[in-house]
Amino acid sequence: MTKSKNQISRRQLFSALGLMLVPLAAKPKAVTKDPEEYQILLKPDGTTVKVASSTLKKSKVVRKKLSNKGFYQWLKKK
Repeated sequence: MTKSKNQISRRQLFSALGLMLVPLAAKPKAVTKDPEEYQILLKPDGTTVKVASSTLKKSKVVRKKLSNKGFYQWLKKK
């Protein structure tokens, strides 16, 4: 098999394509999301849950000024 000077070998072709694809495979820009504040709340079964502050602002208060005794009774409900 003879090669002419104008032919490109498979190895040369793949290396040239690889050099062109390197910028495409570069690290993508990080998508910045609005940092949302979270609050940790206690569920009736004693576990914690992380809730967005915006959700808390939209919620309504069911009972204000709950005493410790009432709070412990509420926690024991299942």
